[in-house]
Amino acid sequence: MRATQAIEFGGPEVLVPVEVPEPVAGPGPGQVLVAVAAVDTVFVETQVRSGWGREYFTVTPPYVPGAGIAGTVRATGEGVDPAWNGRRIVASLGITGGYAELALAPADALAAVPDEVSFTDAAALVHDGVTAAKLLDTTAVRPGEQVLIVGASGGMGTVLVQLAKAAGVRVVGVARGDRKTALVRELGADAVVDAARPDWVERAREALGGAGADVVLDGVGGEVGLAAFALVATGGRFSAHGAPTGGFAPVDPADAAARDVRLLGIADLQLSAPEHAELASHALRAAAEGALRPVIGATFPLERAASAHEAIESRELLGKVVITV
Repeated sequence: MRATQAIEFGGPEVLVPVEVPEPVAGPGPGQVLVAVAAVDTVFVETQVRSGWGREYFTVTPPYVPGAGIAGTVRATGEGVDPAWNGRRIVASLGITGGYAELALAPADALAAVPDEVSFTDAAALVHDGVTAAKLLDTTAVRPGEQVLIVGASGGMGTVLVQLAKAAGVRVVGVARGDRKTALVRELGADAVVDAARPDWVERAREALGGAGADVVLDGVGGEVGLAAFALVATGGRFSAHGAPTGGFAPVDPADAAARDVRLLGIADLQLSAPEHAELASHALRAAAEGALRPVIGATFPLERAASAHEAIESRELLGKVVITV
């Protein structure tokens, strides 16, 4: 079957189309075999491919990337309800296995895809829709609060803007450049700040009314995230969950304690497979009802996975990149 492997750690060029054997043994106990239609791509996958984060991700080349898939169940293993056969699903695979025509997935990770939702849209939500919902829950966002979203034009940022507005909060989005800020405004943000401006922090403070944000959701990290930390109100919450800059926001816990700011990070977003599936189901239902719109900037066929990674790393596209199979 067709697949794409990362043959070594390095740039996008290490992603190579290959032919690999089908999983002829079929799904094992508690597993299903999925005919993959679309694959989620997230920035952290480009970082893992480059060799970053080996203390977090235990992958060794050659490996098949792809953590989230949308497709159709072709076969079920022992102990799995056969009613899953033929159903449209999404599943989170962990960190590998998705860039292929067929993939094995744990049955408890499956969420049904409504007929109204395309496989491409479903793949775009399999992780970002789930993580965004978990973020709002973990940071205990309440109606009437102010939330600053850093990286608001990205795949998860665009979902966060929509879910936060639906939760009844005032949203200030931070994005870079005219196209991205226009998108964030279109999605419903109450105010948008251009991070390309040298005075963006001051402008964000003005947009927040001077009092600061009750919650800052930092999907960028690095010095941008650290600058955003200064915008958290006393007694607020700061989530440092993004690191596309190469590292999470280097916030000093003592500084947070001095202002009674609760710090949260990627460790606070871990979910069991059933929990992930439940939140994915919620996101997919919202998409089916028209209450949530995934923003997809580009799609690439499986054999052009390297181009998909290049597009993600260029930071020029709006929203998500999805690979189609």
